[in-house]
Amino acid sequence: MKQGGQTQEIMDFTLNNGTMMPAVGIGTFLMQPDEAEAAVRTALQNGYRLVDTANAYLNEKAVGRAIRASGKDRGDIFLSTKLWPSVYAEADKAIDATLQRLGTDYIDLLFLHQPAGDYAGAYQAMERAVKAGKVRSLGLSNFPVEKIDDILMQAELPPAVLQAEAHPYYPEQALKKHMARYGAVLMAWYPLGHGDAKLVQEPVFTELAAKYGKSNAQIILRWHVQSGHVVIPGSKNPDHIRANLDIFDFSLTRGDMARIARLAEQGRPYYVPSAEILEGYLRFSPDFGAQK
Repeated sequence: MKQGGQTQEIMDFTLNNGTMMPAVGIGTFLMQPDEAEAAVRTALQNGYRLVDTANAYLNEKAVGRAIRASGKDRGDIFLSTKLWPSVYAEADKAIDATLQRLGTDYIDLLFLHQPAGDYAGAYQAMERAVKAGKVRSLGLSNFPVEKIDDILMQAELPPAVLQAEAHPYYPEQALKKHMARYGAVLMAWYPLGHGDAKLVQEPVFTELAAKYGKSNAQIILRWHVQSGHVVIPGSKNPDHIRANLDIFDFSLTRGDMARIARLAEQGRPYYVPSAEILEGYLRFSPDFGAQK
């Protein structure tokens, strides 16, 4: 691939602790256990190395089974998961339970899923897990700048990844600028706009898809990785899973990127949490015993 006359490969990003993280992974949000297991197996069979799950998805056991069944060496797979707010108060135990559900000795990247409850205390528990060799990198998901700063005032280990809604309508430029102070990478959820046909079918993506012989979705995912984002599009369709990774044989030009950047003028996220929503997260306790 070439851009500006220089050969480049955007398959891995280097985190602020020196760890290498794949730029594209399979997400498992809203997947039932059997669906997550099948999707992860398909992804790993087709070259994926990053798998993302969470306590609240209730499919960690299935993700762990898929990883073991893949025949891939555990060291070749980058596994990320997230602690839910209702377990923050007992985060040390929750981390051990998460490891048990996943059937692994360590987690490559562990997030706090939402900025509710005792997130500062839970982050300290995650730091202890890093020192114990149970976790390799730390992350924050859905945290606004002011709560990120709350944690950083007390943290020994800065977060390596911030997971947030990001897409061409809402590229999170302010958050990325703040993150640059400590070298954190942005991991984008809703990378294709939560299935918003208006976003995916924007004329600029249709034109660029024709130019490069790709789909509109592939153009958007390529925009993400060239913007420095890790992306975790979720799909249960094997063809879509394969296509979502097929974005490393071309490169968007500066002009292409500038055209896409103009979509950010719309500047609207799909998810805007209220205080009531965040409080509700504390009342939701995932039924881990019901996992299959």
